[in-house]
Amino acid sequence: MSRPPTFVPPPCARACPLPTARGPFAVLDAAPAGPARGTALLLPGYTGSKEDFVAMLEPLVGAGYRVVAVDGRGQYETSGPSDQEAYARRELALDVLAQAEAVGDGERVHLLGHSLGGQIARAAVLEDPAPFGTLTLMSSGPAEVAPEQRQRIKLLGDALGVMDMGLVWQAMRALDPPEDAGDPLRGDREDLRRRWLRHNPAQLLATGRQLVTEPDRVAELAALDPPLPVHVVSGERDDTWPVPLLDAMAERLGAHRTRIGGAEHSPNTDRPVETAAAVAAFWDAHPVQNRD
Repeated sequence: MSRPPTFVPPPCARACPLPTARGPFAVLDAAPAGPARGTALLLPGYTGSKEDFVAMLEPLVGAGYRVVAVDGRGQYETSGPSDQEAYARRELALDVLAQAEAVGDGERVHLLGHSLGGQIARAAVLEDPAPFGTLTLMSSGPAEVAPEQRQRIKLLGDALGVMDMGLVWQAMRALDPPEDAGDPLRGDREDLRRRWLRHNPAQLLATGRQLVTEPDRVAELAALDPPLPVHVVSGERDDTWPVPLLDAMAERLGAHRTRIGGAEHSPNTDRPVETAAAVAAFWDAHPVQNRD
């Protein structure tokens, strides 16, 4: 069901480095011709990249928003160290806070994270909610991934421990992907292989371990005072976090809930126009304000 992302950004977007206090990050920065209604920061999932949001950029810009999709440290076109400690959850959360500061220009930003990106986004909000106007968790659950996905991530980690990235890619071609953002094993597209080869193995090992050990922090998020508006988005089927689990998480958060018909774990690539419309409508309902 999941469709691979397109790597060709629309005319409204430019690929560029985003300078931050924690170093540069590769981004796709898409903006309307006139004043924007707000700015959004988009975080991709495990094995993914900023290109997983390409098909959503034009409709989101058409709705009036500036949208910045980012490669996190060690993902695709953003370099990262070989030390796995550099990818600890708090380190990644601090990166997001620095990115929000860089794109916000004194204004709160809408934060959206897909899958692993949603859990990193949650950690950033819990570290410091002040830079954010809303939080959208897309196909991103309350704690660790489902048992089958934990096994797949373990197999990937074992392979990364004994093979280089090229050999791991070849080995994975015969297997279902681990928790994916853009499904790197469907089709035979060279850009997907190139992206895989540029991921830092330390990042994959560290964040894979986080996906299988993530604690449930929903109560912490729900207890924020003042509360942050939260949107839980998913497809109508999800093998990484079952949809009923996402429904229950949304209820615990008092969050707005959207299921995208015809989509699975990656509604951003399965049904990008419908997903963008739901996301923009939520942002419209919660306009950003200047930070105090």
